[in-house]
Amino acid sequence: MADTDGFALHPRLASDTTPVVELALSRVLLMDDARFPWLILVPMRPDLREIYDLSAGDQATLWQEVSRVGEMLMRETGGDKLNVAALGNQVPQLHVHVIARRTDDPAWPGPVWGAGQAEARDQRVRDAIVRSLREAIES
Repeated sequence: MADTDGFALHPRLASDTTPVVELALSRVLLMDDARFPWLILVPMRPDLREIYDLSAGDQATLWQEVSRVGEMLMRETGGDKLNVAALGNQVPQLHVHVIARRTDDPAWPGPVWGAGQAEARDQRVRDAIVRSLREAIES
């Protein structure tokens, strides 16, 4: 999925997520794991690996978008704690995980990575979640 400005979503992110919405800087994706309310923000700039690769203005925009999406995700899901991470150990393209955690989720209190197997969502459920998230983000 290449854009005219040279941005292309990493194939792993494309295969593991569903698009939700595009913000001023970032493409928002829903992680395809029904166990966790988990969004990923990918700045739509080519060839980024680290946050410091962004301009100062884009860094500020990214954190504003992470904060806005995180607050919405916590409100919509009733999460107990928001986890935000930019790891990139398996996918080198700069992306930020925004995960609403609950004290009763299957990985609590540890990280979501490596905790059991991802659970796929039914397509109709996924589509409804995406619509709901899009509306919440855009409002």
